[in-house]
Amino acid sequence: MIEQAGNVLAAAAQVNSGLGICGAGIGCGLAIIGAGVGIGLIGASASSAVARQPEAGGRIFSGMIIAAALVEGVTFFALLICFLTVFWLRG
Repeated sequence: MIEQAGNVLAAAAQVNSGLGICGAGIGCGLAIIGAGVGIGLIGASASSAVARQPEAGGRIFSGMIIAAALVEGVTFFALLICFLTVFWLRG
């Protein structure tokens, strides 16, 4: 009886591990989609701003690069957390 309970717990751990890996994969996808949308909005807003005020193009461009770098940094951090979750669940 105790042996069967141990088998059931081991099977449940494998199912939970599989669900965790699926969740990490979904998290990776959402992080990438969010970053793509964010960088797209940054680029669209910057090009609209330069079209309205061409003389401020240099300042707008530098601000755009800084904002895009921050979005990329947050995305890499989210991907790191998702990958660490997958490797922790497999280990």
